Amino acid sequence: MFYHLFEYINKTFDPPGFDIFRFLSFRSILAAITGLVLTFYIGPKIIKYLQKKQIGETIKKEGPKSHYSKAGTPTMGGIIIILSVVIPVLLWGDLTSSYIQLTLGGTVLLSIVGFVDDYLKVIKKFPNGLIAQYKLVGQFIVGLGVGVAVYMLPEFSEYATETTLPFFKNLNFDFAWMYIPAVIFIITATSNAVNLTDGLDGLAMGTIIIVMLALAIMSYVTGNVIYADYLNILYLRGSGELTVFIAALIGAGLGFLWFNFFPAQVFMGDTGSLALGGALGIITILIKKELLIPILGGVFFLETVSVIIQRLYFKYTKKKTGEGKRVFKMAPIHHHFELTGWPEPKIVIRFYIITIILALVSLASFKIR
Repeated sequence: MFYHLFEYINKTFDPPGFDIFRFLSFRSILAAITGLVLTFYIGPKIIKYLQKKQIGETIKKEGPKSHYSKAGTPTMGGIIIILSVVIPVLLWGDLTSSYIQLTLGGTVLLSIVGFVDDYLKVIKKFPNGLIAQYKLVGQFIVGLGVGVAVYMLPEFSEYATETTLPFFKNLNFDFAWMYIPAVIFIITATSNAVNLTDGLDGLAMGTIIIVMLALAIMSYVTGNVIYADYLNILYLRGSGELTVFIAALIGAGLGFLWFNFFPAQVFMGDTGSLALGGALGIITILIKKELLIPILGGVFFLETVSVIIQRLYFKYTKKKTGEGKRVFKMAPIHHHFELTGWPEPKIVIRFYIITIILALVSLASFKIR
């Protein structure tokens, strides 16, 4: 809104100094600061409200015993994140941009799916919350919407169904008729992967912030014709606008981490984790970096794979021997490390370090080809 207001004032009256609001870097900084300040302002108020209404986390009996002390910690804190992302983007983003519309719309819709899940679990006391099939329907709708939009909108037409192959120069992969199903799968997978990772204080939020820092750089250079030409990567006109959204998310994420790091004062719940995972998937799709997800989002990928391995091996051994066996002490894998004796903050920090390394590898893929 401010972006469009200042753009109008600049075009109509041409006052000195107003040109600065055209710069993507300046608006991204403003979005990050706005998101951070908003989180610090509304965070304590929402946490206090959640405590007052006794909207607290229910700890599963099969989980680590060290988590029992977390019972009653306010959850659904994803509301803080979403508000602190949406408002800065509305203020400082170009709302006519398809990149902003798709990312913001998809993120909000997935946060609504997560909110319904949290509401049913925490307030209505349904043990499993939203039925898995219904959750998948929500993710399917978002994926279908993004896939169809990219396939149909003229600004994506040149590379609509293509994606960049990491570490290969001048070589793209074309999904062809499988593009829309691939988009649905990616958004569903990333959304659920972040949801699985959100099991330790600050783990999912901190990891997302690191990943988003890398994506901010990727979005900016992808939307800049000079940098894109220098790096010999796909130039996608207008994709740089995603930097404003990502900056708002980083600012809001840093503010939320203030309350979410060990010992957490609030959990994001599915309201936050499904939305953040969806945002990750949507952004990589829009800048044609989908195949970087297993590297850039390596921690999320590992968490998901650990759950799949655990379930498949348990079912296989139960069918084979009559008794199910496990590869890990508990899945997702962060619980395995907990049960081996690692303190929770140590696991979180080490996962951060791994994510930083993987983010650097992902950025290096732009030159190592």
